[in-house]
Amino acid sequence: MIKDNLIDTYKHKGMRKTLVSLLQTKGITDRKVLAAIEKIPRHYFFESAFTEQAYQDIAFPIGEGQTISQPYTVAVQSQLLNIKSGDKILEIGTGSGYQSMVLLEMGANLYTIEYNKILYERTRKFLPSIGYSPKFFNGDGTKGLEAFAPFDKIIVTAGGPQIPESLLKQLTIGGIIVIPVGGEGKQKMLKITRKSETDFEREDHGDFAFVKLLGKEGW
Repeated sequence: MIKDNLIDTYKHKGMRKTLVSLLQTKGITDRKVLAAIEKIPRHYFFESAFTEQAYQDIAFPIGEGQTISQPYTVAVQSQLLNIKSGDKILEIGTGSGYQSMVLLEMGANLYTIEYNKILYERTRKFLPSIGYSPKFFNGDGTKGLEAFAPFDKIIVTAGGPQIPESLLKQLTIGGIIVIPVGGEGKQKMLKITRKSETDFEREDHGDFAFVKLLGKEGW
């Protein structure tokens, strides 16, 4: 989170409008998702020299071997969650906090967990300073947050070799998990809907590339 770039100008707002238009051409239709991305100053996560990159549809390094996700990826995951205001949502992989901000703007009651202690401390301090205050946790996200379960929705922002059983168990009936699953370098974006205690419906929403999901039920 960069201290020299916390000014949101008309130029920045214009670049966000252009980004939103691009996302619409790529199939993003959820108005809440588009409104959140148009509102949030993504350049706050970049040094001022890289402001142009902030509003391109690309991922970007944030340190600790992690990235701030491509806006299209954030939009796809957010749209697949079908968020309703007040939904209790668990986010696995806080990272920079940009995805967290999108979920909060959409009305989520957000719990977010980050594996990396340095990223956790950085984001836990930064987001409240710009007006966003999810419930922050540091730990193994593949285990979920059993003490706070169940959750209406769960979003996983790193790619794992399988869907963690712990997360499936912490989902409400009718709830949704959005998670990239596969090998290193490429995963399938899956939307899993819990139909009953034992039945889950699976949808495949294409190929994506994420950093590794670390933890007991990850890599």
